[in-house]
Amino acid sequence: MSPTFVLVHGAFATSFSFAPLQAELALRGVRSLAVDLPGHGFEATYPAAYQAPQDPAALATTPGAIKGVTLADNVARVVAVLERVREHGPAILVGHSRGGMTVTAVANARPDLVDRLVYVSAWAPVELDAAAYNAEPEMASVDAAALAGALAANPADVGLLRCNFRTADPDVLAGLKALFHADGTDDEFRAVLNLFQPDENLDTGTADDVAQADTWGTVPRTYVRLTEDASLPLAMQNRLIREGDALTPDNPYDVRDLSSSHLGWLVHPAPAADLLAELAAR
Repeated sequence: MSPTFVLVHGAFATSFSFAPLQAELALRGVRSLAVDLPGHGFEATYPAAYQAPQDPAALATTPGAIKGVTLADNVARVVAVLERVREHGPAILVGHSRGGMTVTAVANARPDLVDRLVYVSAWAPVELDAAAYNAEPEMASVDAAALAGALAANPADVGLLRCNFRTADPDVLAGLKALFHADGTDDEFRAVLNLFQPDENLDTGTADDVAQADTWGTVPRTYVRLTEDASLPLAMQNRLIREGDALTPDNPYDVRDLSSSHLGWLVHPAPAADLLAELAAR
């Protein structure tokens, strides 16, 4: 039976981000399903203060539905989807960016539901919890100020991460574009920003949520490196691959490359669709 790709988005993203990729997969005869993690998509909060004209003071204090959502909640959502998908054949679980944390935790919890893991420039924590990697040398080139400039609320006050992706500040926009979509046009980049939701949850898991050899390590896996990624640099992608291979040397990553920024592969998805279709044909 042909497999179904189950697609898990990254931070501030939704299942809508995968629509162009899913169209390309469908044109190749490949089945796919994109998941909205809890508090995302139509479950997200879009404060009235986020509309134009914006009200920065209200935006900084308005509650959001994603407050309190945990990595465990994400895992439960994806497991429920996989249980249904597996009724119709194999499942290939794909995580992008922050979605890799969920993919890893799912494979720890229910490796029986996953026939292959695919990380696309995604967090696949092994030696450290996911948040701790941000302080490591491989992340030194990341312009953290770019995302900080978009912050619209104090996380300690609202219990979530809130960014103003509808800002018109040219410096913030330039910083975000350089970080996430330097290989795109300005129009493409603004289109991507308009797909983002303003809120993301705070939970990045703990040391217990890193890859486990006896569960996660039993599932075949592929890591797709985005070679032009400025937000999850190639050096960190390579470190995550090395750590995973060291954990389970008899089941190493199948490593593939796409020449893309962090988001460019979603805007121009044909190469990624070719790659995934080849994995599906195995």
